[in-house]
Amino acid sequence: MGILVVGSVAFDSVKTPFGEREHVLGGAATYFSVAASFFSDVHLVAVVGDDFGPDQEAVFKQRDIDISGLERIKGQQSFHWKGQYGFDLNVAETIDTQLNVFADFRPKLSDGARQAPYVFLANIQPQLQLEVRNQVSPRVVAADTMNYWIKDYRKDLLETLKSVDILIINEGEVRQLADEANLVRASRRVLEMGPTRLIVKRGEYGAVMFTRDSLFAAPAYPLEDVFDPTGAGDTFAGGFMGYLSATARTDEEAMRRAIIYGSVMASFNVEEFSCDRMLRLTHQEIAIRFKELRAITNFGEADAPERIVG
Repeated sequence: MGILVVGSVAFDSVKTPFGEREHVLGGAATYFSVAASFFSDVHLVAVVGDDFGPDQEAVFKQRDIDISGLERIKGQQSFHWKGQYGFDLNVAETIDTQLNVFADFRPKLSDGARQAPYVFLANIQPQLQLEVRNQVSPRVVAADTMNYWIKDYRKDLLETLKSVDILIINEGEVRQLADEANLVRASRRVLEMGPTRLIVKRGEYGAVMFTRDSLFAAPAYPLEDVFDPTGAGDTFAGGFMGYLSATARTDEEAMRRAIIYGSVMASFNVEEFSCDRMLRLTHQEIAIRFKELRAITNFGEADAPERIVG
C-alpha cells in the first residue's frame, strides 16, 4: 500500500461565474485520492450515507482506489457543502454546510492501512487527525487544516502538529495560525510548532515551501479556462504526496519536484466541475504539462552584469 488518506467524501453544490452544478461528488479525500492515484496505490478512509451510490463508487473504481475503508451509514445522508465563487476564484463563499454522517465520523483503520508508508490527514477535526496519527508509523505524514479548526480547536491542532512532517495549508491559514501578517515570519513560527516542512497554497499564484533553512516557490500553471477551483488544494496535495510515494524519496530535490507535480494536478482539476476533468486525464497530459511548467520557471545560467560583479 502506498498512501493512506483519511478525510471527507462528500457532495458539493457549486456556483461559479462560469456555471453551476448541483450535488456532485466532492470532499477532500476524494480530490486527494483521485490525484494521488495517478502516481501510487491509494487507500481511502472516510464515511458516506445512503446517497453514495454506484455512480460515485465507479469514480473510485475507475482510478483503482481502495475504498474498503469507506464506511457506509444506512438511513443517513453524506456530508454536503454548498458554496459559490465570484470572479476572485481564490475566495469561496460557503452558503450551507450539512455534516450529516461526517458529524460522528471516527476513522477505522485496517491492519493494512496502518502499514502505509505515506499518510495524508485531510481537513478533519484535529483530534481525529491525531488519533489516526497515533495508529500509524509512516515514512511521511502530511496534514491539512482550516480556519475553523485554527480558531476553535487550536489546542488540539497544536498537539497534532507536533507529530506531522508536512503541513499543507493556504496563505490566510498560515497567517491566522501564526498570528502574524508577514508570510515569511508566519511560516517560521508555524515550523516551530512541529512540522519540518510547510507548504503554503496560494491558488492562482502557486505555492511556497518553507523549511527551517530553505525556501522554494513555484508558480501555478497559467490557464485561460478555470471553471471550478473546488478541491484544487486537495488535488495539489494528492499530486505532491503521490509523487513522493512513487519515487520513495524525501530529499529536497524530490520535494521541489513534487510541488511542481502538485501544481500540475491542480491545474487540471480546476478546468471542470467535480472530478470530471481528472477522470479523462492521461499520464501523457501530465508529463507534457510538467515539462511546460518546468520551462516557465527556467531562466538558465548567466554571468552577472559587470556592475553587479564588481
